[in-house]
Amino acid sequence: MAADSTSAVSPAEQAGSSTYVYLAAFFAALGGLLFGYDTGVISGALLFIRQQFGLSTFRQELVVSVVLVGAAIAALGGGRLADRFGRRATLLLTAAIFVVGAVLCAAAPTAGLLVAGRVIVGLGIGLSSTTVPLYISEISPAKARGWQVSLFQLAITVGILAAYIVDYAFSGSQSWRWMLGLAVVPGLVLGIGMFFMPETPRWLARRGRPEQARRVLEKVRGSADVTEELQEIEATLAASQERGRWADLWSPTVRPALLIGTGLAMFQQITGINTVIYYAPTIIRSTGIPSASGAILATAGIGLVNVLMTVVSMWLIDRIGRRPLLLAGTGGMVITMGALGLLFRTHVNGGSLATLEVVLLMSYVASFAVGLGPIFWLLISEIYPLKIRGEAEGTAAATNWVFNFLVSLTFLTLVQVMGASDSFWLYGLLSVAGWIFCYALVPETKGRTLEEIEATWHKTHPRTAS
Repeated sequence: MAADSTSAVSPAEQAGSSTYVYLAAFFAALGGLLFGYDTGVISGALLFIRQQFGLSTFRQELVVSVVLVGAAIAALGGGRLADRFGRRATLLLTAAIFVVGAVLCAAAPTAGLLVAGRVIVGLGIGLSSTTVPLYISEISPAKARGWQVSLFQLAITVGILAAYIVDYAFSGSQSWRWMLGLAVVPGLVLGIGMFFMPETPRWLARRGRPEQARRVLEKVRGSADVTEELQEIEATLAASQERGRWADLWSPTVRPALLIGTGLAMFQQITGINTVIYYAPTIIRSTGIPSASGAILATAGIGLVNVLMTVVSMWLIDRIGRRPLLLAGTGGMVITMGALGLLFRTHVNGGSLATLEVVLLMSYVASFAVGLGPIFWLLISEIYPLKIRGEAEGTAAATNWVFNFLVSLTFLTLVQVMGASDSFWLYGLLSVAGWIFCYALVPETKGRTLEEIEATWHKTHPRTAS
């Protein structure tokens, strides 16, 4: 394996070391692209799947949301897999699962087999959501960790946009099988790319392989002196030699971070983002845009805004910090959800109001892309102690998928019962609660090493530090 046999870095190699880190982060982030593609592509494909299989409202919700069952299961176990077998090996497994799931979805002759394929895709999404931020955070330098981990969220948004574009390209022929099956391509690229990438130095050191950890650090840091960083990693490991257990999640040193991670996971979903991602064409058609192709094209515009604002967040995240972006973005979600509810209250469709509703959807997604979108995934890769990092991040990711499932499974029914206006106002009120939670509890982690962040929890509860 290339990473395990890397020798000390020569001056000629030092100039390319940053590129090497970027490549490792890029290939890992393809897991996020698949995450985004497989969650976004169903929004357009559903318009044609429901016709072919004659799906009721509940069965439509099931086809959309069943992927999240697989995601929750895999996210919960993904941390343990990543801790036991390595971050790199888990990502290789993730790539294989994505490929198998995409093939089954594309070939499914019945709605039942389509649902089974979506569950398999969900397993890949769950492993990706746990392992990709973990891998990138452990291989990135502290000063650039924010934007590099945020590559995961950027890749998610690019995947969603790609899904919308593919949906539009095949909408004329109603070829939903091609829409779902094209996920095979990035799945293969992820697998091939990660085959040549290194394991993270922190995992290697934890498994008693310090020399290999040093070689990887020299490779990814280049001219930087890695001795201090390696000593810091080893000192953290020495302070917690025993293997992390699920019970450790409730220890006083981990509990505050667990609350923050699971709380952010919940608010990222119950504030309504995936009602837009999964059902945007359905929402847009309800505004008076008549054709499926037109609704999907407008949805692609929302996807483009998602990508661009995620890039803005990445540019700012290591400059002004996590908290300011989180609070500003969540505040924007409150305002736009409130305005959407007001517009839908008018019961007037078409014309300029339809355009305004699409603009507000774009503004809502932009607010999410600046704040809760990337910062949730970044923080859960930063705030947990190394001993329990895999399990803790898996718990946060699984919580995210459980609430994602609940929201996506109930959205169409909620609109039928409450109406679109009250539904959006409900999400707006939940966004208010999310803003209060972030203001009260979420810490700033900008510019701090993972070991410094971990030391903060031990300082808070010195008697219980292990």
